[in-house]
Amino acid sequence: MKIDQTDSRILRVLQKDSSLSQRELADQVGLSQNACWRRIKLMKDAGIILGQSARLDPERLGLSLTVFVMLKTRQHSDAWLTDFRRRVLGITQVVDFFRIAGEYDYMLKVVAEDMNDFDRVYQRLIKDDGLESVTSLITMEAIANNRALPL
Repeated sequence: MKIDQTDSRILRVLQKDSSLSQRELADQVGLSQNACWRRIKLMKDAGIILGQSARLDPERLGLSLTVFVMLKTRQHSDAWLTDFRRRVLGITQVVDFFRIAGEYDYMLKVVAEDMNDFDRVYQRLIKDDGLESVTSLITMEAIANNRALPL
């Protein structure tokens, strides 16, 4: 699906506030409610809009520690990778998980209550004998987090 300027406007507004009513959204982008709804449906059907969610303040929920974990693996077999991905995705504190290029193979974003909570995650990770190294980068301040995509 090719995105035009009107679709981009819809997506920019939705990224800022997906809780807007259909009427409010249509008014902001200069469309009728029906035209706006049809465009949103097309973008959902095309997999451009993946869903809607609420952004939460981790600090207010007692999740004050954010850690980026860099992993280098010794194993690269399909079976090991499938099992490794399943195990990492089973750790609820892992909120983002990327396969990356460069010195490391994977990068995780971990949100935890405190260092003890993160240590429990770390201990689960290092039990895997297929990992060559695990490096943790403790954040001090989120300067920009969950920014909207540039449309």
